[in-house]
Amino acid sequence: MENKKIYLDHNATTQVDPRVLEVMLPYFTEVFGNAASIDHDFGYDAKRAVDKAREQIAKAINAQPEEIIFTSGATESDNIALFGVAEKYAHKGKHIITCVTEHKAVLDCCQRLEQQGFNITYLPVDEYGLISLEDLEAAITPQTILISIMAANNEIGTIAPLAGIGAIAKKYKILFHSDGAQAVGHIPIDVQKMNIDILSISGHKIYGPKGVGALYRRKSNPRALLAPVIYGGGHEKGLRSGTLNVPGIIGMGCAIELAIKEIKAHTKKYKELTDYIWTKLKEELPEVLLNGHPKERLPHNINVSIPSIESKALIVQLKNVAISAGSACTTTSVEPSHVIIALGFGEDRAHNAIRIGVGRFNSIADIKIALTEIVNAIKNLKSITA
Repeated sequence: MENKKIYLDHNATTQVDPRVLEVMLPYFTEVFGNAASIDHDFGYDAKRAVDKAREQIAKAINAQPEEIIFTSGATESDNIALFGVAEKYAHKGKHIITCVTEHKAVLDCCQRLEQQGFNITYLPVDEYGLISLEDLEAAITPQTILISIMAANNEIGTIAPLAGIGAIAKKYKILFHSDGAQAVGHIPIDVQKMNIDILSISGHKIYGPKGVGALYRRKSNPRALLAPVIYGGGHEKGLRSGTLNVPGIIGMGCAIELAIKEIKAHTKKYKELTDYIWTKLKEELPEVLLNGHPKERLPHNINVSIPSIESKALIVQLKNVAISAGSACTTTSVEPSHVIIALGFGEDRAHNAIRIGVGRFNSIADIKIALTEIVNAIKNLKSITA
């Protein structure tokens, strides 16, 4: 009998929940209409299903359905947010504030905007990956049009002080965008209480399908204006043209509804699993270091560095356990994680970092088996390099 493959990379992606797949299937073969073709029942039925998904997503973040724009994923949502605000508000100013540990979908947009004449402030973080609210407020100028800070970091799991950031943005009448790909469905996100004006959401991080995401755009107080990035047909209120991915949207709506409904139970389970992982790693490897905030972090994420052990070398040793060295969007890079380096510990700690993301279908038995293989691989590498 082959050894069981254990997946512990749920920050990169999640499998589609069977309940989500069941809801999606009819929209591939039976209800296959184009949601924009509402002159007949085929299209109208598809539109009605899309509208339901819009309601499910809006409810999950305390928004209105008409404030939800469907996209191909959080990367596209980030692009629409950054470039959309830049184009619409350039007449007011060309200054944007973000953070050094943002996802590349935000950082790359900012670098492109710099080439177009925008001034970008990249806030530093402390050793836990948190920005200083005082630094944020001090960085604001009369030219500032947008603050973009991710809700929870995709590598180290640190959760940002969203309400504090939102309060500052509101005080100075500046739009606040947050990349919520890792957060929505895993921790409570309320765009009203947190004063978030624009929010990027991903389907495949919450047991929904890949290739579908959403963008929340506040419609009033203030109205967040965005210029489209994709043209042709005027779909999604003119912001994101193109035929809607109806099955994907249905799946995402179902996935986010399930995630919110079960969030307390999953949080409890994830916390127990990650606490167990940390305790056992400390017992076997006293030198292990935790990356990210010890408490203000995603419940399903744990990122550690093992001194003298290259993460890439370790991952190659693992035949039946899937973990990662960092963001899935930069996993082919030989450069150390920009997130870990930003914590101020140097390149070695970044090269030694591994990310473990537990999930809905992992059991404590899985974790025990995985930890045995991880620890054995680390000890094997130590013996080779000794």
